[in-house]
Amino acid sequence: MGKKANIYIVISVVTLIVLMLLQYNKPKEINWFPTFVSQHKIPFGTYVLKDVMGKIFQDKAQQVNVPPFEFLNQEVEASGTYFFVNDKVEFGEAELNTLLDWTSKGNTLFIASAGFEEQLTDTLHLKTSSLYADFGDEQKQRHRLTNPQLKTEDGYIFDKDNYSLFFKSIDTINTKIVGLVSTISKNDSLSKEQYNVIKQPFGKGQIILSTFPKAFTNYFILKDNNKNYTAGLLSYVDSSQNIYIDNHYKSGKSFYTSPMYIFLNTKEFKWAYYLALFGALIYVVFEGKRKQRAIPIVAPLQNQTLAFTRTIADMYFEKGEQKSIIEHKIAYFLEYIRTHFYLSTLKQNDVFYQHLAMRSNHTKEEVKILFSYMEQLSTSIEPTDESLKKLNSLIEKFKARANGK
Repeated sequence: MGKKANIYIVISVVTLIVLMLLQYNKPKEINWFPTFVSQHKIPFGTYVLKDVMGKIFQDKAQQVNVPPFEFLNQEVEASGTYFFVNDKVEFGEAELNTLLDWTSKGNTLFIASAGFEEQLTDTLHLKTSSLYADFGDEQKQRHRLTNPQLKTEDGYIFDKDNYSLFFKSIDTINTKIVGLVSTISKNDSLSKEQYNVIKQPFGKGQIILSTFPKAFTNYFILKDNNKNYTAGLLSYVDSSQNIYIDNHYKSGKSFYTSPMYIFLNTKEFKWAYYLALFGALIYVVFEGKRKQRAIPIVAPLQNQTLAFTRTIADMYFEKGEQKSIIEHKIAYFLEYIRTHFYLSTLKQNDVFYQHLAMRSNHTKEEVKILFSYMEQLSTSIEPTDESLKKLNSLIEKFKARANGK
């Protein structure tokens, strides 16, 4: 390896090390994925909510990790509030009917979701729609609660969503408006406020729906004084009864089954893993190249059949056995006709010549000339070398045209 090549290798290694150091010291990117998982401390996790609810409701708060259908069938005496918060909560017909039946017995169903299934909205006589900012405006929403005792008249600003869901049609007789949402334009003017948190009686119980689940995330609660808005929503939950906090319907995973998550989620482990992979690659490239043996070239076995045939033919030719060669040549040619054109060679008449001519791309006269010459040589007592060569030439020409060459 030359001196110039060594310089290039050193430059490449130094460059790679510098890039790796820059990547290592690069600030970790914030994960904005809305998981709503109580163990997650990312912006849209609900770790703070779990801690707050544990302090507010103390031993009344119970984490539920199984589907509500399974939980309510197991805990037949369960009563209180069933609390759901996720980007999208959809139960299915059987499970929703079980929840509604449980609610009608005097319990509370609290669902904070950016979308609701059709069966639930039809049951409660609701219709939803989306609220967007004006074209060219940055999306900003103002959320506030209608209860004057909660001191949220000025509202709370949220700027991390492109749209907001609201209830455009409600059962005005039975529904109570709990929260409102509006958008803020560039000149700080507000759009018309829409209903986004409602409460409705259902049997002996009640259902509370919020289209703003991110009000319960770490980012919203810890930003400015937004915790007052979240606390206002939680004030509609009866603290004297049990509250069952759902951990099943979540957009993210509550725990990771793959051990690689530990390596890739910790900066030190991740770069140690990358360095190990890079070192293994370097070892394979250089060490494998140095120790690899030359693969010997093995010549394939030759087909000796053709050489053997030529040897036998030469022996016949040198001994002057032209008659025997002609007989073999004619016999092989007739076998060729039988196997390639599927014609019987027992009767060599006009019908045979006509069929062979049609199948071999010859005229009938050309076929008759060839077979006449073959018959002439068959009856000849001492054929000459020239007659043998002529027969071979006629047969080869016949085969070449028959094969389309």
